[in-house]
Amino acid sequence: MSRLDAYDWPLLSNDLNSQGSTVLQGLLTADECARISGMYPDESHFRSHVVMARHGFGRGEYRYFRYPLPDLVQAMRTALYPRLAPIANDWNARLGRERCYPAMHADYLAQCHAAEQKRPTPLLLQYGPGDYNCLHQDLYGDLVFPLQVAVLLSEPGRDFTGGEFVLTEQRPRMQSRVEVVPLRQGDAVIFAVNERPVQGTRGPYRVALRHGVSRIRSGHRHTLGIIFHDAR
Repeated sequence: MSRLDAYDWPLLSNDLNSQGSTVLQGLLTADECARISGMYPDESHFRSHVVMARHGFGRGEYRYFRYPLPDLVQAMRTALYPRLAPIANDWNARLGRERCYPAMHADYLAQCHAAEQKRPTPLLLQYGPGDYNCLHQDLYGDLVFPLQVAVLLSEPGRDFTGGEFVLTEQRPRMQSRVEVVPLRQGDAVIFAVNERPVQGTRGPYRVALRHGVSRIRSGHRHTLGIIFHDAR
């Protein structure tokens, strides 16, 4: 996706290192958002359907895409990964971990599949009035790529109200830090899946992160989630 070249990646990397998240404004057009969200009723695109309330995840529902992924979803997953792999490798080095993520996503997926993580994880989420997503982490197996992406497909204030994207960060021996990430239709938030390094006086240390969505007050909200590791 050549459109990714337009973003200031050193600045985005700095945001991820300092805050654990950053935003790609206007990654998708309104037409592309409508095309993806319009897939939700067609079960042929998906491998499974989850109703959150049945599992204590919150309220709302989502569907995991099946392989082959829709062209636009596949293109984003393939193109975003090489931009994020150097950041992921830097995080591992700072945390004293030996794992090094390959430069290309196909090579990383081969590692996932060799570890019996073969089920695709990109998903489409749908929320209505009163729905919300509890704070959580998208792990799915032993192999976890430390960054993921969520693209808001609906327009706040027009399609829905409420439904803010929320991140919490728990630092050792400190109270949790909460951040609400403002998004418009087509914006993509990149954020840490489960933990990230933070520089302390004695060197880097781990902080744990969770993400969720606040209560939808009116209307309907669709989100595309792009996770780079596959599921067991």
